Amino acid sequence: MPSIREFRAFRVALHRGRRPESVLVRLTADDGTVGWGECALLDDDTWTDLRERIGPALPRLEWDHPEDLGGLRALGGPRATAATEIAAWDLWGRLHGVPVAHALGGTRTSVVTGARIPVQATLEILPTLVNRYIGGGFSRVTLEIRPGWDIEPLRTVRAAYPTLALQVDGNGSYTGSPEHLAALEALDAYDLVAIERPFPDLNPHAELQRNVRAAVAPDITDLDTLRAAIDLDAGRALSLRVGTLGGLTAARAAHDLAYASGWDIWCGGSGVFGIGKAASVALASLPGCSLPSDITEFVGGPEYLTPPLRATGGVIAVPLSQPGLGHTIDGPRLTRLATDELTMKS
Repeated sequence: MPSIREFRAFRVALHRGRRPESVLVRLTADDGTVGWGECALLDDDTWTDLRERIGPALPRLEWDHPEDLGGLRALGGPRATAATEIAAWDLWGRLHGVPVAHALGGTRTSVVTGARIPVQATLEILPTLVNRYIGGGFSRVTLEIRPGWDIEPLRTVRAAYPTLALQVDGNGSYTGSPEHLAALEALDAYDLVAIERPFPDLNPHAELQRNVRAAVAPDITDLDTLRAAIDLDAGRALSLRVGTLGGLTAARAAHDLAYASGWDIWCGGSGVFGIGKAASVALASLPGCSLPSDITEFVGGPEYLTPPLRATGGVIAVPLSQPGLGHTIDGPRLTRLATDELTMKS
């Protein structure tokens, strides 16, 4: 049984640009082996969960395998749980000399990546942005959309790139109103791979899926929601987000259920310092992850990991020759970015 000698968490932020934040978790075993986890920090609740509940409890928990840590979800939200559980998978893999990708059941040696383009100020910039990603080897582009910024951006990109694999992501900004459903159905004329997260509620996804050829990908936050979506025929694609689902164990279970139901799957990254994205690479090695995954485009750069986590020609190699997440983490450089930290010892 791995014994956690020390639990440390760091709230880290870049000192430039949009200053995105992540929470990092470092677990140290009795023999000094260290495992790291990361998740994007979107609210103060995640930090509170780590400080007041997960951090104090983890050194006392008995576990032989990361799958035994399912009880963490009762102690905190999905992002705090995900950062901690990723660290547990990394630690367990390093202690046993096993790559996390293999431990999860991954079969792929490389992961094809896609790019995402947020809502822009003008339509004219879109072809230039898409061309940049195509030149970088990305095989699929996702356009973020919202009511009033949907058909024209898609028409602009499709006119410039007739054969490019395209998806759209509504970020839950549409309702089930006839007007919004009609607008989303009109997008189907542009040969989309998927329409991601159009609605905040599950039921309108079923109506949309009946009327479009593209796979609809509802926002799946837990296994119960995924089961309901499958029962309702409310989609045919799943975006696996480790932070949203609460860790690699839950994300793998969602993969297995969606894969068995014939859904297409891709993975999203979590965090901007590389550790969360390394976890997503391991997850994307699972056999059902057949669509390009969103696990590139570092904000902070890949310099915190050795070897760097980089796409070459739009493809990332799955690190299978090293244990754990497969990268050496530059802890001192990362922790110098901390705006807050906490330590719990057994």
